[in-house]
Order: sequence, then structure tokens, then C-alpha cells
Amino acid sequence: MTGKIRLTMAQALVRAMAAQKTVLDGQTVPLFAGCWAIFGHGNVAGLGEALYGARDVLPTYRAHNEQAMAHAAIAFAKASRRRRMMACTTSIGPGATNMVTAAAVAHVNRLPVLLLPGDVFANRRPDPVLQQIEDFTDGLITANDCFRPVSRYFDRLSRPEQLIPAFDRAMAVLTDPANCGPVTLALCQDTQTEAYDYPASFFEERIWSPRRQPPDAGELDAAAKLLTNARKPFVIVGGGVLYGEAEKTLADFCARHGIPAAETQAGKSALPDGASFNLGAIGVTGTGAANAMAQEADVILAVGTRLQDFTTGSWSLFNAPGRKIIGLNVQAFDAAKHRAQPLVADARAGLEVLSKTLGDWRAAVEWTSRATQEKQTWSNVAERYTAATDAALPSDAQVIGAVQRQALASDVVLCAAGGLPGELHKLWRPGAPGGYHLEYGYSCMGYEIAGGLGVKMANPSRDVFVMVGDGSYLMMNSEIATSVMLGLKLTIVVLDNRGFGCINRLQKATGGAPFNNLLADTRHETLPQVDFAAHAAALGAIAKKVAGVAELEAALSEARRAASTTVIVIDTDPLISTDAGGHWWDVAVPEVSTRPQVESARAQYEQAITRQTIGH
Repeated sequence: MTGKIRLTMAQALVRAMAAQKTVLDGQTVPLFAGCWAIFGHGNVAGLGEALYGARDVLPTYRAHNEQAMAHAAIAFAKASRRRRMMACTTSIGPGATNMVTAAAVAHVNRLPVLLLPGDVFANRRPDPVLQQIEDFTDGLITANDCFRPVSRYFDRLSRPEQLIPAFDRAMAVLTDPANCGPVTLALCQDTQTEAYDYPASFFEERIWSPRRQPPDAGELDAAAKLLTNARKPFVIVGGGVLYGEAEKTLADFCARHGIPAAETQAGKSALPDGASFNLGAIGVTGTGAANAMAQEADVILAVGTRLQDFTTGSWSLFNAPGRKIIGLNVQAFDAAKHRAQPLVADARAGLEVLSKTLGDWRAAVEWTSRATQEKQTWSNVAERYTAATDAALPSDAQVIGAVQRQALASDVVLCAAGGLPGELHKLWRPGAPGGYHLEYGYSCMGYEIAGGLGVKMANPSRDVFVMVGDGSYLMMNSEIATSVMLGLKLTIVVLDNRGFGCINRLQKATGGAPFNNLLADTRHETLPQVDFAAHAAALGAIAKKVAGVAELEAALSEARRAASTTVIVIDTDPLISTDAGGHWWDVAVPEVSTRPQVESARAQYEQAITRQTIGH
């Protein structure tokens, strides 16, 4: 394509976005599924007009909160395995900074999202413009500089021609398996409206396919030698297995070589729940089976995981003498963590070549058989915690059991912060890959309902069950109205324990007095009596309050038949959690306190940190 096309910078950006494509199941589809937008004076005239002109090829969606719409975009990318993505645009000022938390979510979880906040006038004629942050010592700083530490790539466009290199760099990051993450292009509001003669080639269709990097021969040889010499090998399954579409390859690898495996929060649902080698969750919120085997493992193959502290039990879990780690990851930064033997490669390509190199080698029969036994033992334990109950205040585990009994193999369960992710990690049994969607890298309260929107957009044929505590619900619930408006049906289960029950339990476990977590323990004149069902109904949802597990299961059955979003509220016990399984987590306890409970907790803490193996 030759010649020039005269467009405003905003029009050129939208046209270039619409030209990006990918191939899924043999079909060429838009890489950008759409753009979430809340308009203001910093983007309505420029980018707003451009999006209107392209609304048939790049749909625009309106949300009710800027952070929430970015969460929806991030969840869409995660549910799409990073093969497709969305953009988000806001005005200058609070609309822009509202997205910073979501940018951090995407950054931590290595997920692509294109953030397009409005910015100040490049020409500075109306300086300072409405909502402008003024730095007394630096005329170049704006509120959008907040995005710099939480963006994989950041740029501010103050000339229309700057779009060409900036967009190319943005696309390179958004589609790179190793460097994937949020990109922020801060768009000066006058520059959005300025015209330029763009080369027609800038708008040519471009198809993006996932890069599948093979392993280096030397790293492959070193990794294979470690495994063949292992007596008790173990696999940790991270989110990179799903992003690399390597779940079948990994299942075949574990079965062929007799190696037990356990899943991180991001990796859960990659392996079949019923496979004998799949021991479920690992780490602080892990199953008794997985953690028992992990403690003895002498070689750990960590596939597509960044090995955060919940996975490693704050580096106190993998403490077998002389244990070694193999880091199979597309990102060298992650592959070499904690003195691991790096195996820098795409998860699928790396596993295929590694399995071929290992040939007929298998782990010892005794080790493989023990994994099967440990799995059965844990299954029996888990069933006791999730069994139906007639308690007036059921536990989170009993609520999870009710949702599980009503779930189909195709369903997706979604959650983010508080105590529920730990209970779900231990107890939920996914029916298919992608059926477990947790945001636990940033553990962001408020992600849940907005995230449900993104998952439903990515997988419209799958029913999405959002499980959310009352604390997270109160932080961000506005996208219930968006789900109704867009016809994106969700089933939302609100577990009301009247406060931040998870942190209340952690507070007491570290010797603290119950304080400022449960509503009853906060400074108050009157305890709030929130009617969550009435609130959800006011936002347009079908809503009801249920009493107990039996009524919950009946309501879930009704919700599946409903045509629109349903919110089901149930009171739960804030003090009960699943005490089986799990592992120690490093939460520092004060060295000095007037409370004997804190002093006792500190003594236990000092003993526990001696088991940490970081650096060994």
C-alpha cells in the first residue's frame, strides 16, 4: 500500500488498531476486541470522534468506573490467553489515575492492555488546563507519569507523527510472550485532533501470531541431566502453561514421565482435575497432597511461573537437601530466579523438546504411586470441608461446595482477593482449561465483578460464576449495571461476613487484637446493615438473599435458567477457614509489643523464618 492518508492522530490510532489481527481456530479475527471508554474533556473531542467513526470495526463499550473497565479489559486478555486484547481510554485527571491500579494488576500478571489516557495540551496555551497536575520543578510531568512504573512501555504523544514509532513499539510489547504487559500511550488532547499525512502502509492489516521460542541446546541438556538424576521430581504449573496453550503437552509430559504436578493460582485448570498426577494447589493455599510432595522434591520443574511467595511458602516449602529448580519460562528474568537452571523457551515448545530429550525416562514408581495416594487422601479431606450443611452461617468452603455441585464442566469461576482465593485454590475442581480465573498476583479487591465482564466477553458460551466477599463488593459493584446493559449475563455470589474476615483472621494469627477489619470491630456509632440484594436489584440485576446452603443451590439452579445477571447473597461465618493443607506465609510480626499474644507470635515467627531456603 502506497501513498498518504490525512487523518487526525486519534483517527490514525483507531484505524491502526482496527488493522491488527490474529488467527484463532483458522479464522482471522481482530486483535483488539474493542475499546472501553469513559469520555471527558481530555478525550471526547479527539479520540471520541475517532471511535465513533470506527464503531463498526472497533466497538466502543462504556463502563461506570475507569478502574473497573480496565479490569474487564485485563480479564478479557487473560481469558483469551493473551491472544486478544482490549484498549481503554479516559480523560485527563481522575479518569486517568483511576486506571493506575488496574495497570498494576496487568503488570504483575503479565497481561496485555492498551491504556489511552488523555493528557495536557502539548502547545500549553491553556496551561494549566482543567484537572492538570502541576509540578513546581518540572514542566513535563503530568498525572499520567503515575503510569510509568506500572507500564511495560510508556509514551506521551505531543506530535501527531510520533504515533507511528510509538504504536509500533506498543504492539511489539503487547504481543511479546516474554515482555507482555500494559502499554500506556498518554495522548495530549490537542495532539489527538491535529492532522498529519500518514503513510498508507501504517494501516495495512497485520497478523500477530504467538512466538514459540525453542530452548537453547546447552540449557536443554543441563535441564535434562537434572531431571534424569532426580529421585523425586516435581512440576509447578504456572499461568504460562495456559498462555502458551501447553496444557495438553504438559499433561502428556507428566503422564509419560510419571512426575507429579501442582498448580499455582494462575496455572490452576491447566491440568485435568481428575488426573492422578495433578495434586492441585501448591504453596500457602495449597493442598496437603501437593505440599507434602513438594517438601521432599529434589528437582522442581517450574513451568511458566514467576515463583511468588504464595507459591513457595515464602521459600520455606522446597527445603529438601540439595534441591534444584529448573525454570522453564519465556522470560529470562523468571527462568533464572533463585539460582534456577534456566530453560528459556515457550512452554509448549520447551516441554515437547524436553520430553523428547528425556526419552523413556520415568520417575521412580514409588514416587509416582505415592502422589496418587496423597491425592486420594486430600480428596477425602476436601469433601468434608465442602459438604452440604444446615448451619445458619456456613463457611466459605461450604458455599464453594454448593457452587461446585451446581457447576458444569464448561463453567468459569472467578474471584480475586480476601480469603476466598485461598479456599478456591485448595477446593475448587475446574472442569476444563480456563475454568478457574483468579486475580491473585496483585490480589486486587474490586476486580471480581468487572473481571467477570471481561471473561464473559471472551467466552460468551460459558457461564461465569463470580464469587465475591462483601468487602470487595462494596469497593466496586458498578459493573453489575454494565453487565445488564451489555447483556453479559453473570451469576454473582456475594458472601457477606460483615467485614474483612480474611485479614481479621490474619490479624489474630499474628497476635493482634481484632481491630478495624470486621465491621463490629471498627469505630462506629451504628453498625451498617447493608441490603446487598436490594442494592444489586437497584442496579438492574435479578437479586435475592438466601438462608443457608440448600437455598443457595436452588438459587444457583434458577440463575442458570435466567436470562440476565443474577446476584445471590448469603451470610457466612467470618471466623472459619479450611485449616487442612496450606503452608506458612511470611508475615512479619512486631519485635516489641505490650501484648503477650504478639510476643508469642513473634517467637513462632522467628522459629519459622529459619526454615526459609532463599539463596540456598
